[in-house]
Amino acid sequence: MVQRPLGAQISHMLKARGVGVVFGIPGVHNIELYRGLEEAGLHHVLARHEQGAGFMADGYARASGRPGVAFVITGPGLCNIMTPMGQAYSDGVPMLVISSCLDEVAARRGQLHQMKDQQGAAGCVCDWSEVALSVPAAYGLVERAFGEFGAGYARPKHVSVPIALLGQAADEAPQPKVVPIAPRPDPVQVAEAADMVLAAKRPLFIFGGGARAVAPAARALVACRKAASMVSFAGRGIIADGAPGAFGAVLSRTGSAEIAASADLVLVIGSQLAEVDLWRAQLGHEAAMIRVDLDPEVLSDAAGVSLPILADAGAFLDELLALVEPYPARKSGWQRGEVSKARAAFRAEVDAARPGLAPIIDALAEGLEDDVMVYSDMTQFAYVAKELWPMARPGHWHHPFGFGTLGYALPAAIGGAVARPGQPTLAIAGDYGFQYTLPELGVAVELGLSLPILLWDNGKLGEIEDSMVAAQIAPNAVVAQNPDFLAIAKAYGANAAEPDSREALVAAVRAAFSAGRPTLIRMTGALSV
Repeated sequence: MVQRPLGAQISHMLKARGVGVVFGIPGVHNIELYRGLEEAGLHHVLARHEQGAGFMADGYARASGRPGVAFVITGPGLCNIMTPMGQAYSDGVPMLVISSCLDEVAARRGQLHQMKDQQGAAGCVCDWSEVALSVPAAYGLVERAFGEFGAGYARPKHVSVPIALLGQAADEAPQPKVVPIAPRPDPVQVAEAADMVLAAKRPLFIFGGGARAVAPAARALVACRKAASMVSFAGRGIIADGAPGAFGAVLSRTGSAEIAASADLVLVIGSQLAEVDLWRAQLGHEAAMIRVDLDPEVLSDAAGVSLPILADAGAFLDELLALVEPYPARKSGWQRGEVSKARAAFRAEVDAARPGLAPIIDALAEGLEDDVMVYSDMTQFAYVAKELWPMARPGHWHHPFGFGTLGYALPAAIGGAVARPGQPTLAIAGDYGFQYTLPELGVAVELGLSLPILLWDNGKLGEIEDSMVAAQIAPNAVVAQNPDFLAIAKAYGANAAEPDSREALVAAVRAAFSAGRPTLIRMTGALSV
């Protein structure tokens, strides 16, 4: 056994559990976490702000399927990363945040970085937040986090380690334990679900982000039962756009409630059907509903659910397919004409709500390869794009869906690009939200990332202005003076472009994928053909 300071041993422990990259910022309180980075063979990405580090870890996790790990300091460092932790919690992203903490807070006041309740503060925005008061506790908490990640309960965890303990000599961490598997479905429930699916004439299958990894099985189920399908925004790409019966990512459209009401069975796999999925209280169905999810909290929503099944999506689909595929499909109760008519109506609604964006988005979707991974921010351009931009594969469009954080796209895209070296990654941001994490552009330059950043610059908080007008409120505090974004990009060492046509826009993005540095591409309005 080789003894090292605990901070160094933690790096070796992370490496043994498959971690290759850590995002963070060192400070006087957490420097012991940095002692063993190089020896353990971990690559550290230095963020400009802990919020950026957290979003990078989030983007890395979404792209790689492995937990994102971040190191931060006591107090303000942890507070700064709490926004990304909240986003990761909302979207079910595996993230481990390891911070330092003060050795004593009850009997002393006025210490550097002191806060009243660091553990409790972080616990408000993550799955759990614990303080390790001994070496075995530190190892046990890290092991617990990775065990829960492996079992499919992918939400952020936080471990605080006292400063003195980080520097204490410690034996090596135990070898990784066998990772538990996600729960398999009850065969009786699968058989009941199969009977319901086989009896349905107009089944509607809805797939969320929790089913991203099992797209082939989802597609096979839809095809063999000639079912109609919808996907959440996080589930885009599970069912190919244009597939028979595919309505697409239309759950937020009010007309989707009528479609759901016309189904004689609804099967929902891996979707919360949350407010940010529906933008209404209920799906709108009247028929029986089967819900499959790993989260008991989701299944506890008994409204309209006939058969809740706690299980891994892949295991459920495999067992369900084995029961229903041998039976010939009956004639579909869904007509191709009603699907295409509904899709056209939904597109017209989107285009009317935010005119001028659809042609630009169409040009990008048609002009870029389908393996591009997109990270978008809270901006009108992205709101339209995630409804209209067709996705050929799942898990290639990432957005701060639930928590709705501004400043997500750039740092998350950096994390995604680090996870997928040499593969195309694209960031989409608005002019206001981009400034939340603009300094992370320096990280992308340092790393030499060929990252195009589409900047929608309308010179204001356009979505808020529209909401004020709709509420008959005189628009107020929605216009801010923007800097010269192209000059800022060049000052950081990035490329900059402002195309004057849709063709030039596509060309600029394609060129940016091989530029060897990030490229800021500013868009200011409807582009000419």
